[in-house]
Amino acid sequence: MKIKSTLFSLFLILAFTVLAAVNVNAGINGAFITIPETDGVEQNSHLFYFFDLRNRETFIQVTHPDVFSSGSGATAHVQIYDVSNNCNENNFFDTYTVNDTHVYNMRDIQTNNGTPPGVVLPDGAYGFVSVIVTLPSGAPAMPIGNLRIIDDNGYEYRTNAQKIGESFIGLEPGDPNVFHSFNFNTKGGVNLSDVVGITFSFDTNLPGGFEIIANPVQDIFDPFDVDIVDENETPFSCRDIVFSCVDEDNPLLEELLENSGSSVASFEYGINNAVPHSKGGELLCPGNTISEGTVILRPEFVSLPACSNCADPLWFFGFVGLNNGNGRGSMDSLWTTNEFQISESSGG
Repeated sequence: MKIKSTLFSLFLILAFTVLAAVNVNAGINGAFITIPETDGVEQNSHLFYFFDLRNRETFIQVTHPDVFSSGSGATAHVQIYDVSNNCNENNFFDTYTVNDTHVYNMRDIQTNNGTPPGVVLPDGAYGFVSVIVTLPSGAPAMPIGNLRIIDDNGYEYRTNAQKIGESFIGLEPGDPNVFHSFNFNTKGGVNLSDVVGITFSFDTNLPGGFEIIANPVQDIFDPFDVDIVDENETPFSCRDIVFSCVDEDNPLLEELLENSGSSVASFEYGINNAVPHSKGGELLCPGNTISEGTVILRPEFVSLPACSNCADPLWFFGFVGLNNGNGRGSMDSLWTTNEFQISESSGG
């Protein structure tokens, strides 16, 4: 009986330890900063994904669980922004019943009921997908989702969709406690990277703003100051970069660079010379050869040109993928600080 009591006590201690770890806070410069979960638990209708058809296949999964829906079906507005085609948008509507799940093969898109939506992406397309799910009343549903990218070289990227929540609201440029970050290393032969940034606004011309916009690219962009901190906690300053729904072939790239005051803008980057971009793109920190550390992206102050139908502020999500160019790959969301949950620490 005493043994059972002891085991039960140990179980309770372990359970409380695990529960406490779920909401772990990171201490940075005397501040406690909550790192948000990818999917979040907020009642919110928006999901965001990265897709890539450049010698890759991409599968986007959406689920409409019976949460806050009272048994109601839902409508999904799927928007696809193709960076390789001047950030062109394709979109369609789809329907879901309660607890319904559907997977969109981005190479051959079919709706939930099996009919084609009229959207055909060309080979080599890449960019991001927004899925906004609403109930018949117009209220937001609470969808969940994930993505899977299979590269022809044998590795895969898998991660959850990103979801809007308080953690992404009001990131004020210039605040040292406000930043996005991720860690990396070259263990397991990792030598390539994909750092993806999704920048968008909401269309204020629509009731409720239930449609996102990523164009015009010269007006919708996010500038960042980049630093890398190595495994010895030594910081190295990199260059200023811009994330936007743009590549080097976009005819508006020069205007974007002029408006942003930056020398480089892209939808995706590699980390540095030790872990360059999988597709040979720009680097966050050219000339840098650190093979293990943390990348910190701090939003900068910038005077954004007026966008007649853009909501204020602009929004940003990021994914980071690491691979060895062969059979090993992983992808995750960038960590982000939460302005609403920063409090000064009284301890050292």
